[in-house]
Amino acid sequence: MTRAIRFYEVGGPEVLRWEEFPLADPGPGEVLLRHTAIGVNFIDTYHRSGLYPLPLPSGLGLEGAGVVEAVGPGVSDLAVGQRVAYAGGPVGAYSQRRCFPAQRLVPLPDDIPDTTAAAVLLKGMTAEYLLCRTFPVQPGQTILVHAAAGGVGLILCQWARHLGATVIGTVSSDDKAEVARRHGCHHVVVSSRESFVDRVRALTGGVGVAVVYDSVGRDTWDGSLDCLARRGMMVSFGNASGPVPAFSPLVLSAKGSLFLTRPTLMDYTATREELLASAERVFGVLRSGVVRVRIHRTYPLEEAAAAHRELEGRRTAGALVLLP
Repeated sequence: MTRAIRFYEVGGPEVLRWEEFPLADPGPGEVLLRHTAIGVNFIDTYHRSGLYPLPLPSGLGLEGAGVVEAVGPGVSDLAVGQRVAYAGGPVGAYSQRRCFPAQRLVPLPDDIPDTTAAAVLLKGMTAEYLLCRTFPVQPGQTILVHAAAGGVGLILCQWARHLGATVIGTVSSDDKAEVARRHGCHHVVVSSRESFVDRVRALTGGVGVAVVYDSVGRDTWDGSLDCLARRGMMVSFGNASGPVPAFSPLVLSAKGSLFLTRPTLMDYTATREELLASAERVFGVLRSGVVRVRIHRTYPLEEAAAAHRELEGRRTAGALVLLP
Protein backbone atom coordinates (compact mmCIF):
# COMPACT_ATOMS: atom_id res chain seq x y z
CA MET A 1 0.00 0.00 0.00
CA THR A 2 0.97 3.62 -0.48
CA ARG A 3 -0.64 7.02 -0.10
CA ALA A 4 -1.09 9.62 -2.81
CA ILE A 5 -3.00 12.70 -3.89
CA ARG A 6 -5.81 11.83 -6.32
CA PHE A 7 -8.81 13.63 -7.78
CA TYR A 8 -12.13 12.37 -9.14
CA GLU A 9 -13.48 15.58 -10.69
CA VAL A 10 -11.89 18.71 -12.05
CA GLY A 11 -12.04 21.96 -10.15
CA GLY A 12 -10.17 23.98 -7.56
CA PRO A 13 -7.64 22.71 -5.02
CA GLU A 14 -10.52 21.37 -2.90
CA VAL A 15 -10.96 18.41 -5.31
CA LEU A 16 -7.61 16.92 -4.24
CA ARG A 17 -7.86 13.89 -1.92
CA TRP A 18 -5.22 12.20 0.22
CA GLU A 19 -5.83 8.47 -0.17
CA GLU A 20 -4.36 5.04 0.42
CA PHE A 21 -4.37 2.50 -2.40
CA PRO A 22 -2.63 -0.75 -3.41
CA LEU A 23 0.70 -0.57 -5.22
CA ALA A 24 1.63 -3.19 -7.81
CA ASP A 25 5.09 -4.64 -8.37
CA PRO A 26 7.09 -2.95 -11.14
CA GLY A 27 6.33 -4.34 -14.58
CA PRO A 28 8.68 -4.81 -17.54
CA GLY A 29 10.86 -1.74 -18.01
CA GLU A 30 9.69 -0.17 -14.74
CA VAL A 31 11.15 0.51 -11.31
CA LEU A 32 9.46 0.96 -7.95
CA LEU A 33 10.40 4.41 -6.72
CA ARG A 34 10.15 5.80 -3.18
CA HIS A 35 9.78 9.55 -3.43
CA THR A 36 11.90 11.82 -1.26
CA ALA A 37 10.82 15.14 -2.81
CA ILE A 38 8.19 16.18 -5.36
CA GLY A 39 8.08 19.29 -7.52
CA VAL A 40 4.96 21.45 -7.89
CA ASN A 41 4.43 23.00 -11.32
CA PHE A 42 1.76 25.11 -12.99
CA ILE A 43 0.92 22.25 -15.32
CA ASP A 44 -0.33 20.37 -12.25
CA THR A 45 -2.99 23.03 -11.77
CA TYR A 46 -3.94 22.76 -15.45
CA HIS A 47 -4.49 19.01 -15.02
CA ARG A 48 -6.48 19.50 -11.82
CA SER A 49 -8.68 22.25 -13.30
CA GLY A 50 -9.37 20.38 -16.54
CA LEU A 51 -7.56 22.86 -18.79
CA TYR A 52 -5.37 19.92 -19.81
CA PRO A 53 -7.83 17.02 -19.40
CA LEU A 54 -6.80 13.69 -17.86
CA PRO A 55 -8.84 10.49 -17.61
CA LEU A 56 -10.48 10.46 -14.18
CA PRO A 57 -9.88 9.44 -11.48
CA SER A 58 -6.25 10.44 -11.71
CA GLY A 59 -3.07 11.06 -9.81
CA LEU A 60 -1.21 14.31 -10.21
CA GLY A 61 2.30 15.63 -10.68
CA LEU A 62 5.11 15.29 -13.21
CA GLU A 63 8.32 15.88 -11.25
CA GLY A 64 9.97 13.98 -8.44
CA ALA A 65 13.15 12.62 -6.91
CA GLY A 66 13.63 9.46 -4.94
CA VAL A 67 15.29 6.10 -4.45
CA VAL A 68 14.84 2.92 -6.48
CA GLU A 69 13.33 0.21 -4.24
CA ALA A 70 12.83 -2.54 -6.85
CA VAL A 71 13.43 -3.07 -10.56
CA GLY A 72 11.16 -4.84 -13.01
CA PRO A 73 12.07 -7.28 -15.77
CA GLY A 74 14.38 -5.89 -18.43
CA VAL A 75 15.79 -3.03 -16.36
CA SER A 76 19.58 -3.25 -16.37
CA ASP A 77 20.89 0.32 -16.06
CA LEU A 78 19.31 1.19 -12.69
CA ALA A 79 19.88 -0.53 -9.34
CA VAL A 80 18.09 -0.82 -6.02
CA GLY A 81 19.21 2.01 -3.76
CA GLN A 82 20.09 4.35 -6.63
CA ARG A 83 19.00 8.00 -6.45
CA VAL A 84 17.01 9.17 -9.46
CA ALA A 85 14.73 11.96 -10.61
CA TYR A 86 12.27 12.63 -13.41
CA ALA A 87 10.42 15.45 -15.11
CA GLY A 88 7.54 14.33 -17.29
CA GLY A 89 4.76 11.79 -17.58
CA PRO A 90 3.07 9.62 -16.71
CA VAL A 91 1.35 11.73 -14.06
CA GLY A 92 1.39 10.54 -10.46
CA ALA A 93 4.32 12.24 -8.74
CA TYR A 94 2.15 13.31 -5.78
CA SER A 95 2.64 9.95 -4.09
CA GLN A 96 4.80 8.24 -1.49
CA ARG A 97 5.73 5.43 -3.88
CA ARG A 98 5.01 4.64 -7.50
CA CYS A 99 6.11 2.50 -10.42
CA PHE A 100 7.76 4.50 -13.18
CA PRO A 101 9.32 3.81 -16.63
CA ALA A 102 13.05 3.33 -16.16
CA GLN A 103 13.87 5.02 -19.48
CA ARG A 104 12.37 8.32 -18.25
CA LEU A 105 14.46 8.42 -15.07
CA VAL A 106 17.63 10.48 -14.71
CA PRO A 107 20.38 9.22 -12.36
CA LEU A 108 21.12 11.89 -9.76
CA PRO A 109 24.75 12.92 -9.25
CA ASP A 110 26.02 12.86 -5.67
CA ASP A 111 26.32 16.65 -5.58
CA ILE A 112 22.66 17.33 -6.47
CA PRO A 113 20.36 17.03 -3.39
CA ASP A 114 16.95 15.42 -3.81
CA THR A 115 15.06 18.61 -2.91
CA THR A 116 17.08 20.57 -5.46
CA ALA A 117 16.35 18.00 -8.16
CA ALA A 118 12.62 18.04 -7.40
CA ALA A 119 12.61 21.83 -7.38
CA VAL A 120 14.57 22.33 -10.57
CA LEU A 121 14.61 19.41 -13.01
CA LEU A 122 11.36 20.11 -14.88
CA LYS A 123 11.80 23.87 -14.66
CA GLY A 124 15.49 23.66 -15.51
CA MET A 125 14.99 21.42 -18.53
CA THR A 126 12.20 23.77 -19.64
CA ALA A 127 14.62 26.69 -19.42
CA GLU A 128 17.27 24.66 -21.26
CA TYR A 129 15.14 23.88 -24.30
CA LEU A 130 13.65 27.39 -24.40
CA LEU A 131 17.00 29.20 -24.27
CA CYS A 132 19.20 26.74 -26.12
CA ARG A 133 16.94 25.11 -28.68
CA THR A 134 13.54 26.80 -29.19
CA PHE A 135 15.15 30.23 -29.56
CA PRO A 136 18.92 29.96 -29.08
CA VAL A 137 19.74 33.19 -27.24
CA GLN A 138 22.84 35.00 -28.47
CA PRO A 139 25.11 37.53 -26.71
CA GLY A 140 23.85 41.08 -27.14
CA GLN A 141 20.20 40.21 -27.66
CA THR A 142 17.49 41.69 -25.44
CA ILE A 143 14.78 39.31 -24.23
CA LEU A 144 11.58 39.55 -22.20
CA VAL A 145 10.71 36.98 -19.53
CA HIS A 146 7.24 37.07 -17.98
CA ALA A 147 6.76 35.83 -14.39
CA ALA A 148 10.46 36.44 -13.86
CA ALA A 149 10.28 35.58 -10.16
CA GLY A 150 8.53 32.26 -10.72
CA GLY A 151 10.14 28.85 -10.71
CA VAL A 152 10.98 28.77 -14.43
CA GLY A 153 11.45 32.53 -14.65
CA LEU A 154 14.25 32.66 -12.10
CA ILE A 155 16.17 29.99 -13.98
CA LEU A 156 15.53 31.59 -17.37
CA CYS A 157 16.79 34.97 -16.20
CA GLN A 158 20.00 33.69 -14.63
CA TRP A 159 20.83 31.41 -17.54
CA ALA A 160 20.01 34.03 -20.20
CA ARG A 161 22.21 36.60 -18.48
CA HIS A 162 25.06 34.08 -18.48
CA LEU A 163 24.51 33.65 -22.24
CA GLY A 164 25.10 37.37 -22.69
CA ALA A 165 21.53 38.60 -23.13
CA THR A 166 20.03 41.73 -21.64
CA VAL A 167 17.11 40.43 -19.59
CA ILE A 168 13.87 42.33 -19.00
CA GLY A 169 11.51 40.61 -16.58
CA THR A 170 7.95 41.22 -15.48
CA VAL A 171 6.68 40.56 -11.95
CA SER A 172 3.55 41.36 -9.99
CA SER A 173 4.99 43.04 -6.87
CA ASP A 174 7.95 45.00 -5.53
CA ASP A 175 9.05 42.06 -3.38
CA LYS A 176 9.20 39.84 -6.46
CA ALA A 177 11.03 42.60 -8.35
CA GLU A 178 13.86 42.43 -5.85
CA VAL A 179 14.03 38.65 -6.16
CA ALA A 180 14.16 38.92 -9.96
CA ARG A 181 16.97 41.48 -9.81
CA ARG A 182 19.01 39.17 -7.61
CA HIS A 183 18.51 36.35 -10.10
CA GLY A 184 19.63 37.82 -13.39
CA CYS A 185 17.20 40.53 -14.48
CA HIS A 186 18.80 43.73 -15.75
CA HIS A 187 15.43 45.52 -15.82
CA VAL A 188 12.26 44.60 -13.90
CA VAL A 189 8.74 45.77 -14.71
CA VAL A 190 6.09 45.61 -11.96
CA SER A 191 3.17 44.92 -14.26
CA SER A 192 0.54 45.60 -11.60
CA ARG A 193 1.31 49.32 -11.81
CA GLU A 194 3.06 50.00 -15.12
CA SER A 195 2.71 48.99 -18.77
CA PHE A 196 5.29 46.39 -19.65
CA VAL A 197 4.84 47.26 -23.33
CA ASP A 198 5.69 50.93 -22.78
CA ARG A 199 8.64 50.01 -20.58
CA VAL A 200 10.05 47.47 -23.05
CA ARG A 201 9.74 49.93 -25.93
CA ALA A 202 11.50 52.61 -23.87
CA LEU A 203 14.30 50.27 -22.80
CA THR A 204 14.91 49.11 -26.38
CA GLY A 205 14.67 52.51 -28.05
CA GLY A 206 11.43 51.49 -29.70
CA VAL A 207 12.95 48.46 -31.43
CA GLY A 208 11.51 45.72 -29.21
CA VAL A 209 12.98 42.44 -28.01
CA ALA A 210 14.25 39.46 -29.97
CA VAL A 211 12.11 36.96 -28.08
CA VAL A 212 9.36 36.88 -25.45
CA TYR A 213 9.17 33.87 -23.12
CA ASP A 214 5.55 33.92 -21.94
CA SER A 215 4.17 31.47 -19.40
CA VAL A 216 1.28 33.74 -18.36
CA GLY A 217 -0.99 33.34 -21.40
CA ARG A 218 -4.22 35.29 -21.80
CA ASP A 219 -3.35 38.41 -19.76
CA THR A 220 -0.03 39.08 -21.47
CA TRP A 221 -0.67 37.78 -25.00
CA ASP A 222 -1.45 40.99 -26.87
CA GLY A 223 1.17 43.00 -25.02
CA SER A 224 3.83 40.36 -25.61
CA LEU A 225 3.32 40.57 -29.37
CA ASP A 226 3.64 44.36 -29.16
CA CYS A 227 7.00 43.99 -27.40
CA LEU A 228 8.64 42.04 -30.19
CA ALA A 229 11.09 43.44 -32.71
CA ARG A 230 10.53 42.84 -36.40
CA ARG A 231 10.84 39.08 -37.07
CA GLY A 232 10.95 38.43 -33.32
CA MET A 233 9.74 35.18 -31.79
CA MET A 234 6.84 34.71 -29.41
CA VAL A 235 7.41 31.62 -27.25
CA SER A 236 4.15 30.80 -25.46
CA PHE A 237 4.82 27.98 -23.01
CA GLY A 238 2.19 28.38 -20.30
CA ASN A 239 -1.31 29.58 -19.37
CA ALA A 240 -1.08 30.83 -15.79
CA SER A 241 -3.78 33.45 -16.42
CA GLY A 242 -5.83 31.27 -18.75
CA PRO A 243 -5.57 30.06 -22.36
CA VAL A 244 -4.62 32.43 -25.14
CA PRO A 245 -7.69 33.59 -27.12
CA ALA A 246 -8.15 32.58 -30.74
CA PHE A 247 -6.48 34.96 -33.19
CA SER A 248 -5.84 35.38 -36.91
CA PRO A 249 -2.33 34.55 -38.20
CA LEU A 250 -2.51 37.88 -40.02
CA VAL A 251 -1.82 39.49 -36.63
CA LEU A 252 1.72 38.10 -36.82
CA SER A 253 2.37 39.74 -40.19
CA ALA A 254 0.80 43.04 -39.14
CA LYS A 255 3.08 43.28 -36.11
CA GLY A 256 6.33 42.65 -37.96
CA SER A 257 6.41 39.19 -39.57
CA LEU A 258 6.60 37.58 -36.15
CA PHE A 259 7.31 33.93 -35.38
CA LEU A 260 5.17 31.97 -32.91
CA THR A 261 5.76 28.63 -31.21
CA ARG A 262 3.95 26.71 -28.48
CA PRO A 263 6.56 24.16 -27.31
CA THR A 264 6.37 21.43 -24.67
CA LEU A 265 9.09 19.73 -22.67
CA MET A 266 8.05 16.27 -23.81
CA ASP A 267 8.79 17.13 -27.45
CA TYR A 268 12.28 18.32 -26.49
CA THR A 269 13.08 15.25 -24.36
CA ALA A 270 11.37 12.68 -26.60
CA THR A 271 14.38 10.34 -26.74
CA ARG A 272 16.49 9.11 -23.85
CA GLU A 273 19.51 10.81 -25.40
CA GLU A 274 17.71 14.16 -25.44
CA LEU A 275 16.47 13.65 -21.88
CA LEU A 276 19.91 12.87 -20.44
CA ALA A 277 21.62 15.64 -22.40
CA SER A 278 19.10 18.23 -21.21
CA ALA A 279 19.38 17.08 -17.59
CA GLU A 280 23.18 17.18 -17.76
CA ARG A 281 23.11 20.77 -19.03
CA VAL A 282 20.89 21.66 -16.06
CA PHE A 283 23.22 19.92 -13.60
CA GLY A 284 26.13 21.74 -15.23
CA VAL A 285 24.72 25.24 -14.67
CA LEU A 286 23.86 24.29 -11.10
CA ARG A 287 27.41 23.08 -10.41
CA SER A 288 28.99 26.16 -11.97
CA GLY A 289 26.79 28.55 -10.00
CA VAL A 290 25.29 30.03 -13.17
CA VAL A 291 21.86 29.06 -11.80
CA ARG A 292 20.99 29.24 -8.11
CA VAL A 293 17.88 27.39 -7.02
CA ARG A 294 15.38 29.24 -4.88
CA ILE A 295 12.93 27.03 -2.99
CA HIS A 296 10.11 29.29 -1.92
CA ARG A 297 8.52 26.80 0.47
CA THR A 298 8.07 23.12 1.24
CA TYR A 299 4.77 21.46 2.14
CA PRO A 300 3.91 17.99 3.44
CA LEU A 301 2.59 15.94 0.54
CA GLU A 302 -0.87 15.69 2.09
CA GLU A 303 -1.10 19.52 1.98
CA ALA A 304 -0.78 19.69 -1.81
CA ALA A 305 -4.01 21.72 -2.02
CA ALA A 306 -2.43 24.51 0.04
CA ALA A 307 0.57 24.52 -2.30
CA HIS A 308 -1.77 24.89 -5.29
CA ARG A 309 -3.57 27.81 -3.65
CA GLU A 310 -0.28 29.60 -3.06
CA LEU A 311 0.93 28.93 -6.61
CA GLU A 312 -2.29 30.05 -8.29
CA GLY A 313 -2.47 33.09 -6.04
CA ARG A 314 0.87 34.19 -7.52
CA ARG A 315 2.32 34.40 -4.03
CA THR A 316 5.46 32.40 -4.83
CA ALA A 317 8.94 33.56 -5.72
CA GLY A 318 10.72 30.35 -6.57
CA ALA A 319 9.84 26.66 -6.44
CA LEU A 320 7.39 24.77 -4.25
CA VAL A 321 8.35 21.27 -3.11
CA LEU A 322 6.18 18.57 -1.51
CA LEU A 323 7.78 16.24 1.04
CA PRO A 324 6.26 12.73 1.40
